[in-house]
Amino acid sequence: MTDRLGQKQTAAMLALMVVAREVSNPELREIVGFALDGEERRQLNGLDLVASEKRGRPYFHELTERGWAWCEEELSQEEAPRPRSSLGSALYVVLGGLGRHLRREKLRLADLFMPEVDLTVEEIESRIRIAYRKLSDSPRDWVGLVDLRPMLGEASRMDVDAVLKELSRSGQIRLIPESNRKTLTAAAHAAAVRIGGEDNHLLSIEEP
Repeated sequence: MTDRLGQKQTAAMLALMVVAREVSNPELREIVGFALDGEERRQLNGLDLVASEKRGRPYFHELTERGWAWCEEELSQEEAPRPRSSLGSALYVVLGGLGRHLRREKLRLADLFMPEVDLTVEEIESRIRIAYRKLSDSPRDWVGLVDLRPMLGEASRMDVDAVLKELSRSGQIRLIPESNRKTLTAAAHAAAVRIGGEDNHLLSIEEP
């Protein structure tokens, strides 16, 4: 896209990207300090970047497919939208690094940002075991956490790590580091779970 959005519209787009779900104006105000209303909302709706629906008094907003594509393209921009500030410029250095990482690992934003829901420990454990069975050829095979995590849906990283650590402590699963660290991608490093000061990249489950 050739035309850049203004600062407030860009901030709203990036906030909707990270939250990755429908957001009401009151919630958006808590996140970025303002609501998406008036001409700024109408322009984003007209460009088909954001879908907005009024329910009662507040509007609810969510990125469209074109909105997600805009965010991916924005991560390749070298400068913050005008009027630029020191903080905005620093943010775009971070976004540029994130964009390069996603392109290098052939990932999409949807692989990184997804809505979180409250799942029970049992539900997360079930998802881990189902994902493991899909990835492994037989019990006790070693599976990379980098391959397993994307199959767990909207489970939060913190909750998944807590379940993995408890299953490891109870001996129901085994977690080990990758012996050949040179083979690890940046995504594999990021997917590791840290236990006892050591990053573990591989999972094995001895199914009954």
